Amino acid sequence: MAPLPVYSKPFGSQQAERLLWRAGFGPRPGEAKALAAQGLRAAVLSLTRPQAEQLTGPAPTDRGAPIAPYDAFGHDHLWWLDRMVRSNRPLVERMTLVWHDWFATSNVGVGSQRLMLNQNETLRQGALGSFRDLLLSVTQDPAMLLWLSGVKNTRFSPNENYGRELMELFTLGVDNGYTETDVREQARALTGWRGRKRGDNAADFVYDTRLHDTGSKTIFGKSGTFDWTDSCRLCLEHPSHPGYLVGKLWSYFVPTAPTKATLSGLKALYGNGYRIQPVVEAILQHPDLYDGPRMVKPPVVFTAGLLRALGGGVDTILWARLGAGAGQRLFYPPNVAGWDDSRWLDTATFRGRWFLASLAFTGKPPQGGSSDPAKLLDRARAALGGPTLTTATSTALLDFAKKNRSSGAAVVESALRQLLVMSPDLQTC
Repeated sequence: MAPLPVYSKPFGSQQAERLLWRAGFGPRPGEAKALAAQGLRAAVLSLTRPQAEQLTGPAPTDRGAPIAPYDAFGHDHLWWLDRMVRSNRPLVERMTLVWHDWFATSNVGVGSQRLMLNQNETLRQGALGSFRDLLLSVTQDPAMLLWLSGVKNTRFSPNENYGRELMELFTLGVDNGYTETDVREQARALTGWRGRKRGDNAADFVYDTRLHDTGSKTIFGKSGTFDWTDSCRLCLEHPSHPGYLVGKLWSYFVPTAPTKATLSGLKALYGNGYRIQPVVEAILQHPDLYDGPRMVKPPVVFTAGLLRALGGGVDTILWARLGAGAGQRLFYPPNVAGWDDSRWLDTATFRGRWFLASLAFTGKPPQGGSSDPAKLLDRARAALGGPTLTTATSTALLDFAKKNRSSGAAVVESALRQLLVMSPDLQTC
């Protein structure tokens, strides 16, 4: 098998910016330049093999008081957004977001912020490790057991919810190598879990062999007295699984489909060890990530990146409310399939992003100074860490500054900052 292609063009600040956005939440001021100086491979490995976690900056608050993520409405969103902003392990947090979308679980059905946050930590711990271990952990996770009716799945009344999504969304893909008989047999294999509907204590959820169907099942043409661990194992051993896993993982980083050769190479890296880290490392070094089209930033990625660029912090419940208005409230994906990444921007959600940008600039007045249009734009860019701009965006913003120069330097600079944030260059990466 030929080695996977690696981006071989100059790796400068512009490429480092894209890497930091695709594999995290954008650069802090000066971070893209520093990362570019390391070269592509070292830059990627610094993200995939990070140092021990550190959260830098003030702890999150809501109107001056410490947040209560287990109890107060919206504070779960604030808690995770804060980690995205302050963590020195951006890829770990970004992969946690990927798995939250992949194993989409909503607090609408769980009814416990504590259990949702416990699941979030499970996803974080397995972010770049073994997909096998992650799948086993998620399958027995209390929030998932509530969300997809695992606690209602007994030998007396098998429930197909989790067994279906285990194959359709988590491991194989829609109608990709399984039948309705496999769905029913998977449900039988997954029986045995019980727990309290609104329990906040993970210890309330246990595997009770008295509720498990011990009879023989036939899944993917194989027969045995399978249990829930066998159910996961059989999915992982299915010939359709590696291609589905690496293809779906690729789609979170690159908007165009991989070639057959690339897909084959990624499957080989994934291998029998079900290793996530080498697959992500290969994707982050692939030419398609740097030469391909831009991707729309998910609302929470846009928000976290804006706060990182401005040196801001999480200090109000408005971040959760406006995040919902922009189309992404953490811990509340719209359905079991997660968010639709192809529909992040419309007339309603764009308005939410506008208000998120306005909130980020609160308490950060313009520097003031020369009213020369070029210098006004330079100051607006500098306030955001000096992001790379296309010629079209720079020209449009300069024309705006020239036409509105009579409004005063401070007014024009404020408007330029807002327009810059809302431009295609900063809404995509």
